[in-house]
Amino acid sequence: MTTPPPARKRGRPPAPPAHVPKPAEAALIEAFLEMMAAERNAATNTIAAYRRDLLDYAAFLSRRGGALDTAGPDSVEAYFAAVEGQGLKPSTAARRLSALRQFHRFALSDGIRADDPTSRVEAPRQGRRLPKYLSEDEVEAMLKIAAAALSDPAGPSREKRVVRFLALLEILYATGLRVSELVGLPLAALAQDPRFVLVTGKGGRERMVPLSEPARAAIARWLTLRPKGLLPKQARFLFPAGTASGHMTRQHFAQGLKALAIEAGIEPSRVSPHVLRHAFASHLLAHGADLRVVQTLLGHADISTTEIYTHILDEKLRGLVNRHHPMARLPRRTS
Repeated sequence: MTTPPPARKRGRPPAPPAHVPKPAEAALIEAFLEMMAAERNAATNTIAAYRRDLLDYAAFLSRRGGALDTAGPDSVEAYFAAVEGQGLKPSTAARRLSALRQFHRFALSDGIRADDPTSRVEAPRQGRRLPKYLSEDEVEAMLKIAAAALSDPAGPSREKRVVRFLALLEILYATGLRVSELVGLPLAALAQDPRFVLVTGKGGRERMVPLSEPARAAIARWLTLRPKGLLPKQARFLFPAGTASGHMTRQHFAQGLKALAIEAGIEPSRVSPHVLRHAFASHLLAHGADLRVVQTLLGHADISTTEIYTHILDEKLRGLVNRHHPMARLPRRTS
């Protein structure tokens, strides 16, 4: 009796096996990534994204019988035509183009190639998206629920988790840190002055960010419960954990925020660490903070990155005109 083949599960077809580049191509990609890390201080996530992008590009060239060191402008344009057909977001396509451009400029400067085949490729239009953010009332509701959990911790282990989560939440809303900066804060970041936190951001740039009174109180409470006798890898972090990095993961904190949003009656899809970073910046501007100050606090290297928040300033200016300009109070004439 013939055994029937196993039933195929419904859903997406299995992913094709990952492309394995030739040794010479793999060595070239790694040399480029090493340069990005050593000379440009590229973040770990950027390096990982560029590696995926370049492997995808190498796979595309291989299917066409080409290679990284011989691809011409036509191959590059064909690759981006294929990328557009995948329905990728413009921001993702723009990052891939950035990866390819920097890679080919690296190959040109090192004498591996005599030309740059990406020079005539235009960047995809990204448009201007307004950042998602929560209202002040919504953030306040989340903070109140997180603080209220302290009154009924239901055991020492839960108390520790509740106190830690409140400290993370208060720091995030008080400083607007990136989530990777937040969960990876070293204990030494608070050593110089408890009123400030020293943050090492993208490209190794350091900045001092002031802490609010509630954030300082939440940190002080957490420090009384922070585990003792930690491994050296964990002991250096403010929020240690038994992970490969030695500190709490971004995903774990993000899951806690989703759960808190549900308790606060907020759609969880609207809440993430990055949304609270946006809330921090938007609420500061709404209360009169200077855009340059917000740029410094967020750790943006370029003011143009911070200018996504100018819609808050536009709304404020419209409100000022409507409240104070004499013509705004006059009845409209009708023809």
